[in-house]
Amino acid sequence: MLREMVDAGETGFWTPSRQRDGLVVALTLVTGAVDAIGLTRLGGVFTSVMTGNMVLLGVSAAREHAAIAYHTGVAFIGYVVGSLAGARVAGHASRDEELWPRPIVLALIVELVVLTVFAVWWEIVGGAPSSGVTYAMLALNALALGVQSAAVLRFGISGLSTTYLTGTLTQLMAGLTKRRAPIQWRSVLILLALIAGAALGAVVSVDIPKAAPVVPIGVLVFVIGGAELAFHRRTRR
Repeated sequence: MLREMVDAGETGFWTPSRQRDGLVVALTLVTGAVDAIGLTRLGGVFTSVMTGNMVLLGVSAAREHAAIAYHTGVAFIGYVVGSLAGARVAGHASRDEELWPRPIVLALIVELVVLTVFAVWWEIVGGAPSSGVTYAMLALNALALGVQSAAVLRFGISGLSTTYLTGTLTQLMAGLTKRRAPIQWRSVLILLALIAGAALGAVVSVDIPKAAPVVPIGVLVFVIGGAELAFHRRTRR
């Protein structure tokens, strides 16, 4: 609540809250790109959309498709473990803290380490992992997005997410039904970023598979660096 009051009192265009929102939008590019890698190269399942994976799990059980069940199960477990680890590192939102708390940066660094391990392994196998290795790589990517999801949850802002975007879309549509309510541009940009990240990730995964991890890692490095420059550089002086 306090941070929302601070946001409302800010003036100018590129305010600290908009800088925060811009970096969160960029994080959604990571989600889209990593999900695209999972869908195109790691068994055709999601690494962030656990609702979709649970549906796939049900379908695989009904049709006795063991491969889909294994892939969705691995992704689900990886995401759960990542969420637990991310929540442990990022902690929980408090009533009085800065716009981009330091623990969020630490959690994103953990995500970066996980994605870097994935990238090194991906390079070793030449972007074409065997079936057994695919499960481990899928788990790594799901773990990374679980960490990211928990990190963004630390902001404690309703509707702010980089993975639970069905809720974001629903809130956006609900807001449009209110008379004179401003358009929630942050939600619009987050949804567009997901599509853009998925498109970019899919193109690279299909056309230049060995370079697929470069997209999410590059964006994540940008976000971590941007958060440090925008919110923590001054505190070290």
